[in-house]
Amino acid sequence: MLTFVPTPIGNPQDITIRALRIFEESSLFLCEDTRETKRLLRLLAERFEFDYPDVEFLSFHEHNGETRLKEIGSRLQAESVVYVSDAGMPVISDPGQLLVAYCQAQDIKYDVLAGASAVTTAYAASGFEAGSFTFFGFLPSQGAKRHTALIEVMNSTYNMVLYEAPHRIQKLIEEILLIDENRELFLAKELTKKFQHYYRGDAKGILAQFERINTKGEWVVIIQAKEEQPKSLYLDELLVLDIAPKLKAKLLAKVTDKSTKEWYNELIAK
Repeated sequence: MLTFVPTPIGNPQDITIRALRIFEESSLFLCEDTRETKRLLRLLAERFEFDYPDVEFLSFHEHNGETRLKEIGSRLQAESVVYVSDAGMPVISDPGQLLVAYCQAQDIKYDVLAGASAVTTAYAASGFEAGSFTFFGFLPSQGAKRHTALIEVMNSTYNMVLYEAPHRIQKLIEEILLIDENRELFLAKELTKKFQHYYRGDAKGILAQFERINTKGEWVVIIQAKEEQPKSLYLDELLVLDIAPKLKAKLLAKVTDKSTKEWYNELIAK
């Protein structure tokens, strides 16, 4: 059986008793980074009633996942195997989804333990009123793909949750500011750790604070939803305009979900 075990996103005291017991019972650890997992286990052994397991540790990440499955796929059924990310909930923004898909395809029993998640922790701390949000993960690191993805995020009518690397966090705020300097943001740095800090304000105000901020560490960024613009007034005004159907169709398409062609055919049919 394969068990996905969340690990603390910062403070080791956030480990669960159930996770510790699963660790002690397992014969194989699949890890996003074996060094990080071993470091965590040594720390847990020092501070809690936990015996450091004498087991096999294998890396399992985006570059070797498919190959690794060919090597150890049969063991997932026969042994007690755990998969852990470097921090937080497995499968969320990490290669664990390959293991989930494999278990489903091969009818292998698996379980996911409840535990720490930077997404929900940051959103709860944000104070944003809407109970619904979309988790986007990491934006592309650069170029047109990044700009296109950020435009999509900024135009969303849901609050959006992003992860960002410390060396790109200020760049992200600058990019947001160019699109909408008044957009409300919430940033969480180093969640649950000694230097945890929250920042909330508009993009312009947040950027001004970065002159005094040490950006090292993990960041979660929440972007407040774009306010939906009322369309009914624009629609009523456009429908009565005395202009050519082709131009009117183009204008109507911009403020509705219908295409220019659909509007044109509707207008000339009247």
